[in-house]
Amino acid sequence: MPALRLEHVNVTVADPEAAAKLMGDIFGWAVRWDGPSMAGGRSIHVGADDYYLALYAPPGGARSYPKGQPLNHIGVEVDDLESIETRVVAAGLRPFNHGDYAPGQRFYFLDPNGIEYEVVSYA
Repeated sequence: MPALRLEHVNVTVADPEAAAKLMGDIFGWAVRWDGPSMAGGRSIHVGADDYYLALYAPPGGARSYPKGQPLNHIGVEVDDLESIETRVVAAGLRPFNHGDYAPGQRFYFLDPNGIEYEVVSYA
């Protein structure tokens, strides 16, 4: 089978600028692209050279997009779990459900849009 990788995840947010800033503050991600969406509305792509999170705001301020509703969480692997948790707290968010499990450690947080993130470290 050919090599595969996850390139991006697209989520609906109320304010793409605020969401992109938060992802930059927590994970150190940078804006890769910013502009009108092909479906109307606006998108900001934030991440790294080989992956990104598409932050989509539908036209007219809608809070949801009709497809893809059953998102459970977005998992982000980090080397230093403690430093990321410090950034989450500094952003005014509450980490929860900390756990050690084979082979790593994790915690979760909710962003202001209600999107759940799992932060995991295998270091």
